[in-house]
Amino acid sequence: MLVITRKLDQSIIINGNVEVVVTGIGKDGVRLGIIAPREVEVHRREVFEAIAEANRAASSAAAPPIQDVAAMLRARIPKVRTVKEK
Repeated sequence: MLVITRKLDQSIIINGNVEVVVTGIGKDGVRLGIIAPREVEVHRREVFEAIAEANRAASSAAAPPIQDVAAMLRARIPKVRTVKEK
C-alpha cells in the first residue's frame, strides 16, 4: 500500500487520467474529490463489494449446470420420425 500525505486542495494523479483531490479535512474525516473519465467506475468500497456480490449471485443463479443446458437443448429439438417406404 502506498501512503501519501496531502494537504487541503492538493491532489494525486492515478494512471494519468484519474485525479484525487483533498477538498476538505474535518473531525469526521477527509473529503476527497475524484476527477475521472466517464468510463472509469468510482465507488466507495462498501458499494463496490455490494455490486460484486449481487453480480456473483446473479451469475450463479442464472447459469444452470452444463448437463441441464444440454437437456434443455435436447427438449427443444423436435423429434423427427422416419417413415419406411413399402
